[in-house]
Amino acid sequence: MRVLVVGAYGLIGSHVLVALRRAGHDIVAAGRRIDAARRAYPYARWIAADLARMRAPADWAPLLAGVDAVINCAGVLQDGPRDDLRGVQVDGTVALFQACAAAGVRRLVHVSAVGVGPGAGTAFFATKHEADSALAAIDIDWVVLRPGLVLAPMAYGGTALLRGLAGFPWIVPAVHADSRVQTVAVDDVAAAALRALDPAAPARVAVDVVADEPTRLGDLLTALRAWLGLPPAPVVPLPAWTARLTAAAADAAGWAGWRSPMRSTAMAQARDGVIGTAGACERLLGVRPKSLAETLEAWPAGVQERWFARLYFVKPLALAVLALFWLVSGLIGLVRIGDAAAVLMVAGWSGGAATAAVVAGSLVDIALAALVCFRRTAPAALIGMLAASAAYLLAATVVRPDLWLDPLGALVKTVPAALLALATLAVMDER
Repeated sequence: MRVLVVGAYGLIGSHVLVALRRAGHDIVAAGRRIDAARRAYPYARWIAADLARMRAPADWAPLLAGVDAVINCAGVLQDGPRDDLRGVQVDGTVALFQACAAAGVRRLVHVSAVGVGPGAGTAFFATKHEADSALAAIDIDWVVLRPGLVLAPMAYGGTALLRGLAGFPWIVPAVHADSRVQTVAVDDVAAAALRALDPAAPARVAVDVVADEPTRLGDLLTALRAWLGLPPAPVVPLPAWTARLTAAAADAAGWAGWRSPMRSTAMAQARDGVIGTAGACERLLGVRPKSLAETLEAWPAGVQERWFARLYFVKPLALAVLALFWLVSGLIGLVRIGDAAAVLMVAGWSGGAATAAVVAGSLVDIALAALVCFRRTAPAALIGMLAASAAYLLAATVVRPDLWLDPLGALVKTVPAALLALATLAVMDER
């Protein structure tokens, strides 16, 4: 069977690809940025596709040529510079549904979310409900899968945040620690999607894909900490106002392109819990989602998981420190142009040339500080910080080598700052 997977390199989509590959299906994979995905999953035929721009059924027709079934795993948490919530989860998705019906696609599996229904409390759930309702009105054999809190060997989004909290030093901070969640292993979601493709499987049904037993969020964090092999630590419940403050800051960062799992939509879901209908997946599709304990037992954690958990909150802190360091460096140069220029004039530079060099260097520092604050330009800014540091050190060594012996260590301190930029650059990947 030829299967089109939309959102194919995401957390769920990538595991769906693996399940389809093992089952011997011919795979067409679609996503926005596919270069890395093409290298990671070379057995699929990759096509660049942005749901937010493909809002008419005709836009999907070329992708559906010869396709027997479609699995839609695409979705975004909330609006941002890189994400159009309604464009992806309603306009583009409904256009895909309509195109499937027009093309005679036999089966369509749509991945939604537990808790989707009328009266949704967030825009994420409202748009999911709108798409689910539109699908129900289309004449095609469809199955809607509604996973709970998805856990996976790879860390992304909300599950990455949970690992970071579980790996926190000495304590485990938790907002809404008493909220109840039903987890599901990502390979169980992929197995349910694969089973839903079977012509013998039920059609025109919505299926919650969750473990039987709910877990307190605080207990989940404790279990993840034990899975990481870290010493036990007390769960420290944080007041609700910290969630609101964090969500406001994360939403603001979202407009700079940072997709923090601490944005208001995720915080609202943590507050409300993640609860579905236990047993529905086994009853309708013959797939029993593993319990939390079974899920973690199947994925032994190693040093790389502990590194990730411990670095999770270090990364944004490092970015903030670098932005502040380069901003202050640039501002000091501009405020004290005369003193900075005098350092070069001692080496024989003219006053005009020294002043011009100080102003240029200060503006470069400020520009790098600004660019590192935006997700799209942050990697380039980090590389620029490395290049600027090397240039400053080389120039200083040639012009004023005696500065290496400065008691305040002006040049020496540049080296660890450059290494911090290098380390931050190494952990910039989101998925």
